[in-house]
Amino acid sequence: MLRSTKIVATLGPASSEPVVLEKMIRAGVDVVRLNFSHGSAADHLRRAELVKEISRKTRRTVAIMCDLQGPKIRVGKFKDGLATLAKGQRFILDATCALGDDERSGLDYKDLPRDVEPGAVLLLDDGKIVLDVTDVRGEEVWTTVRHGGVLSNNKGINRQGGGLTAPALTAKDMDDIKTAAKLQADYLAVSFPKTGADMYVARELLRTAGGGALLIAKIERAEAVTQTALLDIMSACDGIMVARGDLAVEVGDASVPALQKKMIRLAREQNKLAITATQMMESMIASPIPTRAEVSDVANAVLDGTDAVMLSAETASGRYPVEVIESMDRICVEAEQSQALSLDQEFLNRVFTRVDQSIAMAALFTAYHLKVKAIAALTESGSTALWMSRMNSGVPIYALTSQTSTRYRCALFRDVYPLIVRYVGSDREELLREAEKVLVENGVAKEGDVIVITIGEPIGKAGGTNTMKIVRVGEHLRA
Repeated sequence: MLRSTKIVATLGPASSEPVVLEKMIRAGVDVVRLNFSHGSAADHLRRAELVKEISRKTRRTVAIMCDLQGPKIRVGKFKDGLATLAKGQRFILDATCALGDDERSGLDYKDLPRDVEPGAVLLLDDGKIVLDVTDVRGEEVWTTVRHGGVLSNNKGINRQGGGLTAPALTAKDMDDIKTAAKLQADYLAVSFPKTGADMYVARELLRTAGGGALLIAKIERAEAVTQTALLDIMSACDGIMVARGDLAVEVGDASVPALQKKMIRLAREQNKLAITATQMMESMIASPIPTRAEVSDVANAVLDGTDAVMLSAETASGRYPVEVIESMDRICVEAEQSQALSLDQEFLNRVFTRVDQSIAMAALFTAYHLKVKAIAALTESGSTALWMSRMNSGVPIYALTSQTSTRYRCALFRDVYPLIVRYVGSDREELLREAEKVLVENGVAKEGDVIVITIGEPIGKAGGTNTMKIVRVGEHLRA
């Protein structure tokens, strides 16, 4: 059975061997994530080539997403590699400290003393250690340990409630954008954006470097989750990632489930993509089966309408990178089968102002009520298929394109399955015959099946979808 929800898998030491990666792709990976927080540019270029090679071999469309590190705010290194913090003790975060100890640590983010004041709460190592700021003295932030523990080198720092002013794009990110352009990434994920301006800058840098990737904004700052900020960020990107790790530290873990639902719903309303990430199958780093709570978490993300669910350490460094893909695939399919269709209700609150968007919605409505075999969207840019995928019609959508870049972008769209068609010039009937031929050859439809096709004229012009046709397969093939 076709799976509507896509699977994003992070590559790392556990998944970089060709044999393992091929098994993962055959098991159902739709997008691979190259995490620029780890590894060199040469590592990423090598892995991208390997993905492309295996994608061709398996005849599966697997997109590549490059994920920028962003301004990870961290403590420095310790003389002994770690420090032990006891509840109630004083601990100093010192921007001038080279090597820390049990009483103080250095900072890689030198502006922290300007970003905090007495009463602020700092969360270290994903919230495992909590510090209350008591004073700021020059380059030193004095704190009292509320929750202690062992703190090792380079652990992250978050401020509860947000408020750190570090820019979204660092010098490293700017270099990494050039690498993403060089390896022809299909998606670029930007960490810690606070406004749409952060995404505009990333897009400009990417285009200047020659890249054509779609932009994903990782929502992980408290400042980014207000309605105004979300809409501003979405206006400047192509999709969002619900990055639940840092977000939970900043806004509190109890707030994340409701925020997840809100963000996915808003993304679909704004015709943007949504990826749900962080600790989805965390136990499978060391276990061959997921916990029941993880099964529910993945299923709920599917029921929320996410385009994709993402695996991080589970496939990057875990012991069961293939099994976790198989488990996630099974959970997604089961959840999708239980999903109720309510397309008529969804249409009531929609306003269509563009011809191509109106055709896309008409195709969905027709396919839903006629119960056709498939929707085939002949598309140059992928926009028609994306708009169709924002509503659940229960009918699979095939993005038929002559553009290789569009084919790979569509790999992330929920309910969309990309196929390449031969460019046949300006003859509409010949193009319709080619579309039917591709659908039949790929086992999507057989002679006599009814399908809905959308097409634009003049042919080959992006954004020009202006025609919907109901076709019985075989009519054009015999013509």
